Formats: sequence, structure tokens, C-alpha cells
Amino acid sequence: MAPRYLDLPEAELRHRAARLRALASPCRLCPRACGVRREEGELGFCGAPLDPWVASVGPHFGEEKVLIGRGGSGTVFFSGCVLRCLYCQNASISQLGEGEEIAVEDLAQIMLHLQAIGCENVNLVTPTHQAPQIVAALTLAREAGLRIPLVWNCGGYESVEALRLLDGVVDIYMPDFKYGDSAVAATLSAAPDYVERAAEALREMHRQVGDLVVEDGVARRGLLVRHLVLPHRLAGSKAVLSFLAREVSPETFVNVMAQYRPAHRAGERPELARPATRAEHAAALDLARQLGLRRAGAH
Repeated sequence: MAPRYLDLPEAELRHRAARLRALASPCRLCPRACGVRREEGELGFCGAPLDPWVASVGPHFGEEKVLIGRGGSGTVFFSGCVLRCLYCQNASISQLGEGEEIAVEDLAQIMLHLQAIGCENVNLVTPTHQAPQIVAALTLAREAGLRIPLVWNCGGYESVEALRLLDGVVDIYMPDFKYGDSAVAATLSAAPDYVERAAEALREMHRQVGDLVVEDGVARRGLLVRHLVLPHRLAGSKAVLSFLAREVSPETFVNVMAQYRPAHRAGERPELARPATRAEHAAALDLARQLGLRRAGAH
């Protein structure tokens, strides 16, 4: 199965990049719609400039097995974030400014390098606020021979308007669905409308790419959802998994994750001070199965 972006004419890809750049100044790339004029050097909630802002690059063998394959998932960790999770394990990158501004041409070369060393895909980690730069770089990389799937690895807090400009560009959407309760999302990630916006975004992602397609053990196209189990049922797993089963698809590929550990500012909240227990994780997995999510598991 060939990447979807190969079917788009070059003029269309350039048009999409231009429209995304227009959404970046005044900025409406994410649901915050903070309106900063990034063309004039203003920085919004995410802190991102208009050049690609990259923290690290390389093959990753700790992602879901269907992304790793034989050559690993070709991760590009972007700096900044549209969320502000108190417990973020990558806070130095997402919130504290670690990273380097590079040229769009350099980002295109990174994509090609990941392909050349055998990575199964280009895995764009925290890409939401850098969508214009990514599509501009993809245009150059495709013309130079890029032929592996593009993974949109995001926090789930997405603008449907921006997502529609990625239709035909992204092969695999891999959003988090972090919370089933907006009050918790406001407290832990500074996103009081997270649940509503994530639900809209996941519906749109599934409309574009459908259920996850796996060929020879490797994901080629579709939706892969991550849900991190938090202690004390803070993630609202019942609401999240019920939504996926009933409003997206019972065939949704869901990674019910047990990796939570207190990090960053988690110590400020007593309820975040311990890892999720095995029993809490097992309860979420059982719930997914009861709801008919046949492809949910600890992937």
C-alpha cells in the first residue's frame, strides 16, 4: 500500500502547505486559536516559531510493534506543544524549550535520511503546531524520493480545520485520547475543552484513513489511538473507550498504555504521585474488551 501523499499533485501539496501557513499567522493551528502573528515573530502557547523546531531524530524501537517492523519507527521529535501536561515525560522538549530551529530543507533531508537507514515510517512526534513546516518539507522530500508512510503522532488536541488540510497527506494518525472528563483535562493539561476537541478530531481522522491496515506486521494506513491509564481513574477510561467503540469504530486499534510514572510537575498533585497499578491497567483492558474493542490491548 503506497503512501497517500504520493497521489497528490505537487501543486496541491504546495497549496496545502500555504493554507496551513496562513492558519499559523494569526495562529489557529490548534483549538486554542491564540491568534499570535507568528510571521512577525510572536510566540503563542506552544512557543513555536515558523521554522521547524526539532529536538531529536532517529529510529525508535520502543513504539508500538506495528510501527517498528524491522527497521524501527523514524521519529522526529518536535519541540513545543499545544498541551501543558503536568506529568509530561518529555517536558524538556514540550515545555522547556529544548530543541533547535532548522530550515524546511533540512527537515526534508531528515525524512529522506530516516528512509535511507531503513525506518518503516516517518513518525512526526508532537507535530500539530508545526504542520505548515512539515507539509512544506514533505513536498521537497517526496520529489527527492520519499516513499514511506507518514505518522501524525499527536496529543489528540487538534483543529478539524487544520486536519482537513492533511487529508491525503497523512497515512497513519496516532492521537492520544487522554481524558474522558473536561475538568480533569483543564487541571492536568490546561485544556478545558479537550474532550470535545479530541472527539471531533478522532472522528475526522477516522473519516480520512479508516481503521488501521497492517501488512506483513507493519502498519500502512489508518487510525491508531493511545490511551494512557492514570492513577485513581483520572483518565476517564470508561468514557474514552465507550466513545471509540460507539462513535469511531469497534475495530479501532487502541493501545491501552500502562507506562504512567510521575514526572515533571506531577508532584504538585497528590493524585498523580504514584504510578498506575496493574489492577487499574487490567481494569481498563477488561473494559475495552467488554465494549467490543476487538483490537484494544497493551501494544
